[in-house]
Amino acid sequence: MPDLPSIDPDAIANLRELNPGDNGEFLREIIGIYLEDTPKRLAELRTFLKSGDVAAFTRAAHTIKGSSANVGAQVLKGIAERLEGQSRRDGLGLVEGMIAESEAEFARVTAELRRISS
Repeated sequence: MPDLPSIDPDAIANLRELNPGDNGEFLREIIGIYLEDTPKRLAELRTFLKSGDVAAFTRAAHTIKGSSANVGAQVLKGIAERLEGQSRRDGLGLVEGMIAESEAEFARVTAELRRISS
Protein backbone atom coordinates (compact mmCIF):
# COMPACT_ATOMS: atom_id res chain seq x y z
CA MET A 1 0.00 0.00 0.00
CA PRO A 2 1.50 3.34 -0.95
CA ASP A 3 2.07 5.94 1.73
CA LEU A 4 -0.95 8.18 1.99
CA PRO A 5 -0.74 11.86 2.84
CA SER A 6 -2.18 12.78 6.24
CA ILE A 7 -4.81 14.90 4.47
CA ASP A 8 -6.41 14.02 1.16
CA PRO A 9 -6.35 17.19 -0.98
CA ASP A 10 -9.46 16.03 -2.87
CA ALA A 11 -11.46 15.94 0.37
CA ILE A 12 -10.36 19.49 1.17
CA ALA A 13 -11.32 20.60 -2.35
CA ASN A 14 -14.72 18.96 -1.92
CA LEU A 15 -15.28 20.81 1.36
CA ARG A 16 -14.31 24.09 -0.29
CA GLU A 17 -16.81 23.41 -3.09
CA LEU A 18 -19.68 22.94 -0.63
CA ASN A 19 -19.80 26.68 -0.03
CA PRO A 20 -18.06 28.44 -2.90
CA GLY A 21 -17.50 32.13 -2.59
CA ASP A 22 -17.22 32.19 1.19
CA ASN A 23 -13.44 32.62 1.08
CA GLY A 24 -12.89 29.27 2.83
CA GLU A 25 -14.99 30.13 5.90
CA PHE A 26 -16.98 26.88 5.82
CA LEU A 27 -13.79 24.85 5.49
CA ARG A 28 -12.22 26.68 8.46
CA GLU A 29 -15.35 26.05 10.52
CA ILE A 30 -15.35 22.31 9.75
CA ILE A 31 -11.63 22.07 10.50
CA GLY A 32 -12.09 23.99 13.76
CA ILE A 33 -14.83 21.65 14.93
CA TYR A 34 -12.73 18.62 14.01
CA LEU A 35 -9.64 19.95 15.81
CA GLU A 36 -11.70 20.73 18.89
CA ASP A 37 -13.63 17.46 19.03
CA THR A 38 -11.09 14.82 18.01
CA PRO A 39 -8.80 15.20 21.05
CA LYS A 40 -11.84 14.50 23.24
CA ARG A 41 -12.60 11.33 21.29
CA LEU A 42 -8.95 10.24 21.48
CA ALA A 43 -9.02 10.78 25.26
CA GLU A 44 -12.18 8.69 25.41
CA LEU A 45 -10.33 5.81 23.77
CA ARG A 46 -7.87 5.80 26.69
CA THR A 47 -10.65 6.19 29.25
CA PHE A 48 -12.72 3.36 27.81
CA LEU A 49 -9.66 1.14 27.45
CA LYS A 50 -8.90 1.65 31.13
CA SER A 51 -12.50 0.99 32.19
CA GLY A 52 -12.88 -1.93 29.79
CA ASP A 53 -16.00 -0.47 28.16
CA VAL A 54 -15.83 -2.13 24.76
CA ALA A 55 -19.09 -0.68 23.41
CA ALA A 56 -18.16 2.91 24.31
CA PHE A 57 -14.63 2.39 22.95
CA THR A 58 -16.05 1.10 19.67
CA ARG A 59 -18.39 4.11 19.39
CA ALA A 60 -15.53 6.55 20.02
CA ALA A 61 -13.39 4.83 17.36
CA HIS A 62 -16.35 4.93 14.96
CA THR A 63 -16.79 8.67 15.59
CA ILE A 64 -13.10 9.34 14.93
CA LYS A 65 -13.32 7.28 11.75
CA GLY A 66 -16.27 9.25 10.41
CA SER A 67 -15.07 12.72 11.30
CA SER A 68 -11.59 11.96 9.97
CA ALA A 69 -13.10 10.80 6.69
CA ASN A 70 -15.05 14.06 6.47
CA VAL A 71 -11.89 16.21 6.60
CA GLY A 72 -9.79 13.86 4.48
CA ALA A 73 -7.62 12.56 7.32
CA GLN A 74 -7.36 9.24 5.54
CA VAL A 75 -4.54 7.70 7.56
CA LEU A 76 -6.26 8.50 10.87
CA LYS A 77 -9.53 7.22 9.43
CA GLY A 78 -7.79 3.94 8.64
CA ILE A 79 -6.33 3.62 12.13
CA ALA A 80 -9.73 4.37 13.69
CA GLU A 81 -11.32 1.80 11.40
CA ARG A 82 -8.82 -0.79 12.62
CA LEU A 83 -9.50 0.21 16.24
CA GLU A 84 -13.24 -0.12 15.69
CA GLY A 85 -12.90 -3.51 14.02
CA GLN A 86 -10.43 -4.85 16.57
CA SER A 87 -12.62 -3.83 19.51
CA ARG A 88 -15.72 -5.35 17.88
CA ARG A 89 -14.00 -8.63 17.06
CA ASP A 90 -11.62 -9.21 19.94
CA GLY A 91 -12.23 -6.64 22.66
CA LEU A 92 -9.62 -4.22 23.91
CA GLY A 93 -6.60 -6.47 24.44
CA LEU A 94 -4.61 -5.36 21.41
CA VAL A 95 -5.63 -1.73 20.91
CA GLU A 96 -3.18 0.26 23.05
CA GLY A 97 -0.50 0.50 20.37
CA MET A 98 -3.07 1.61 17.83
CA ILE A 99 -4.29 4.33 20.20
CA ALA A 100 -0.74 5.68 20.38
CA GLU A 101 -0.54 5.45 16.60
CA SER A 102 -3.78 7.42 16.27
CA GLU A 103 -2.54 10.12 18.66
CA ALA A 104 0.69 10.51 16.68
CA GLU A 105 -1.19 10.69 13.39
CA PHE A 106 -3.60 13.25 14.84
CA ALA A 107 -0.61 15.48 15.61
CA ARG A 108 0.38 15.31 11.93
CA VAL A 109 -3.23 15.91 10.85
CA THR A 110 -3.49 18.92 13.16
CA ALA A 111 -0.38 20.53 11.71
CA GLU A 112 -1.56 19.97 8.15
CA LEU A 113 -5.12 21.21 8.77
CA ARG A 114 -3.84 24.31 10.51
CA ARG A 115 -1.60 25.00 7.53
CA ILE A 116 -4.52 24.50 5.12
CA SER A 117 -6.92 26.70 7.09
CA SER A 118 -4.55 29.59 7.75
